[in-house]
Amino acid sequence: MNISATFIERPIATSLLMAAIALFGSVAYRTLPVSDLPNVDLPTLLVTASLPGASPETMAAAVATPLENNFSMIAGISSMTSSNSLGNTQITLDVPTTELTKMSSDQIQSRISDSLNTALSLAGIK
Repeated sequence: MNISATFIERPIATSLLMAAIALFGSVAYRTLPVSDLPNVDLPTLLVTASLPGASPETMAAAVATPLENNFSMIAGISSMTSSNSLGNTQITLDVPTTELTKMSSDQIQSRISDSLNTALSLAGIK
């Protein structure tokens, strides 16, 4: 005897089995974890500039501020943070993934290089 004949001969048991499977599926579906805002890592670019022996205040005024002003003119940068220490400045640029698909990494690199050269020449640093 095949399996389908068993279900055809016992329609009430078949209906109860189908209802139990549907109930189990709906309960299991409700217990699935769903995140409203999934974790997404934005692409970040880290620009580091150094001026040996300069104080953090000098780094902020002479290096970080001109760089930040030039970087703010680059289209597609969503946020920018900077950190200054003795002789070093680190600027982190966040670029949305939609902008990365519009621009190639070479374009972004050339814009950053142009901004660095402009800012450093304004600060009198070569």
